[in-house]
Amino acid sequence: MLQIFYESQDFFLLKELEKMGPKKGVISQSVKDVVQSLVDDDLVLKDKIGTSVYFWSLPSCAGNQLRNTYNKLESDLSNSKSRYLELVEQRDNLKRGREDSEEREAALEELKAVELHHKKLKEELAAYADSDPSALEAMKDAIDVAHSAANRWTDNIFTLQQWCSTTFPQAKEQLEHMYREVGCVLLLGLLSLQCLPRHSYTLHILAE
Repeated sequence: MLQIFYESQDFFLLKELEKMGPKKGVISQSVKDVVQSLVDDDLVLKDKIGTSVYFWSLPSCAGNQLRNTYNKLESDLSNSKSRYLELVEQRDNLKRGREDSEEREAALEELKAVELHHKKLKEELAAYADSDPSALEAMKDAIDVAHSAANRWTDNIFTLQQWCSTTFPQAKEQLEHMYREVGCVLLLGLLSLQCLPRHSYTLHILAE
């Protein structure tokens, strides 16, 4: 496609290029994609004049593009060489004092043993996490919250029972039967027995 531009050094519409493409071995259906790729590579220029889009390219355009690409590659190569030399210098600096020796091998073995001992101590410490004073305090606070919530819902159930008994006195037996079926009577009895002061369950937790 570039030969079309170089040979004519003229401006073309896309439909004109689609007609000329097959003469250069490019099928008309692919001309649009080929031309767009050349535009993306800055080998072909385009501009919109009115409602039409014109494409053109001169041999000098390709030369300039090649020179720009060459200069960029040269710059990248120079930067890569500088970076390589920096890395080599860093590597050499890091190697100093780390030469293989009996002392170094002994130090590495000692370090490995210390790391293994540290890991073992951490595992042992994790086994006693449940006995951590802060964990026990958090458990006691959670029990307080649960105790308060249980008492609150116990009061709510009592209030509901009293309202039902007052509103539906004729259904007292049916209501009591329903309470027994859902376990309200037993539940309330258990809650009243377990409403112990904080120090009671605190001692129980510590004893465990």
